[in-house]
Amino acid sequence: MKIFKTSQIKALDAYTIEHEPIPSFDLMKRASSALFNELLHLIDKEASVYVFAGPGNNGGDALVVARLLKIVGFQLNVYLVSTYGRFSDDCLAARKEFEMMGGVVHVVDDATGLDWNIKPEDCVIDGLFGSGVNRPLEGLYADVVKRINNSGATVYSIDIPSGLFGEDNRGNNTDSIVRANVTFTFQFPKIAFLLYENAPFVGEVKVLDIQLHPQGMATIPSEYFLLGKEEAKSMLRKRSKFSHKGTYGHALLVAGSYGMLGAALLGAKSALRTGCGLLTVHVPSRCCDVLQMSVPEAIASLDSDEVAFSEVPDLSRYNAVGVGPGLGRREQSHLALSALLGQVTSPLVVDADALNIIAEEGWLPRLPKSTIITPHPKEFDRLAGNSVSGYDRLEKQMALSKKYGIIIVLKGANTSIALPDGRCFFNTSGNPGMATAGSGDVLTGIILSLLAQKYTPEQSALLGVYLHGSAGDLAAEKFGQTGLMAGDIADYVGRAAEGC
Repeated sequence: MKIFKTSQIKALDAYTIEHEPIPSFDLMKRASSALFNELLHLIDKEASVYVFAGPGNNGGDALVVARLLKIVGFQLNVYLVSTYGRFSDDCLAARKEFEMMGGVVHVVDDATGLDWNIKPEDCVIDGLFGSGVNRPLEGLYADVVKRINNSGATVYSIDIPSGLFGEDNRGNNTDSIVRANVTFTFQFPKIAFLLYENAPFVGEVKVLDIQLHPQGMATIPSEYFLLGKEEAKSMLRKRSKFSHKGTYGHALLVAGSYGMLGAALLGAKSALRTGCGLLTVHVPSRCCDVLQMSVPEAIASLDSDEVAFSEVPDLSRYNAVGVGPGLGRREQSHLALSALLGQVTSPLVVDADALNIIAEEGWLPRLPKSTIITPHPKEFDRLAGNSVSGYDRLEKQMALSKKYGIIIVLKGANTSIALPDGRCFFNTSGNPGMATAGSGDVLTGIILSLLAQKYTPEQSALLGVYLHGSAGDLAAEKFGQTGLMAGDIADYVGRAAEGC
């Protein structure tokens, strides 16, 4: 599913209006009706509803919703805010329809109109501005936003919280952005909703299908996509009745050091749960007994060093290689990783301490094309330099992926997967319970297993991320998000795959 920058949304609306065809005001009504149907089940009939409409089409949406709420008997206080007295045609049409049925619109054009007394038990519908805002709100509009935020009322934003930019908010004034409890966005989430710094503004996001023209969405180009169940299902292959362990590949996981073997065990367990036929785990020799007792299905490859990775096993036997979880950063591991990067010809996934070593040594250009790296934000910043925001980091992620021809899986609440061809996917599975030690090691094992099964690197990254989140969702149903552990995620990978 494509998602679009705000600069493209007007073009998509225009395409729908021309090719459906449908008058723009009727399209507004369709969107507002979808929103009304949601609000009807959320707003207490006894609550006072404060509707704030701006001068553009977002304000028109708010006024259409106000009319529908009035029809079913809600107590409304409607404010139309404009400093210049200029309104879009659809906003004026929506106001006219509301007033024709006896609705009262209070026009606010200066600070003297800010005389409302919103209580915490009331609710606010925010329709001041939509996704076209490109500079911080000031003056009267900023004052209205601050009063809404200070009211303590439940706030529902239409399409986007007023004042929030659709993508890059580095130059924005956070004091002049509505802090919504719920954002009802039309057709697809805005890119800003997927970035951590904007969570305080968007609250819970609900996407409403307003039937924008499918050909328009297909025709208008975008670099950004959502990764969901349908995308995962299209990639996942069924297992053949007459297959055997050799059919599903032999993976090598180079992981663990003395005191950090747990990462290797989690990666090994998840790789096997994801279905690779054979798995060899290369660990320091002192870790052998624990590995074989904890994951008896894995083959042990023992390093001559008792406590750390110091030598590269023969790589010719393996269909895919994964390196990094719990590796440590001892000097001998630097040397061994350098040797591995020089010898590996199989598909490669790199995580954790292997990434930290690569950052320290400046070895990013040495990674083979189509290598998958799976950093969390701090690991990524060590590779790419500090980022001032999630959008800044996203831009760097996409640029590095193109520059080096590698796939970058940037872990987080909406894990983003940047591909060398310039596309970027945001994952839709997963939950906050997965923010727990070892979760990333499980992801590495999943991706390694898919690579060994001869999924392409692109498929392995995308499918691996989705299955990881889906397994976390299944595990959370049993253990709860608070009680979720990384090993639980590994245990549910098989069920996640079957659920696709």
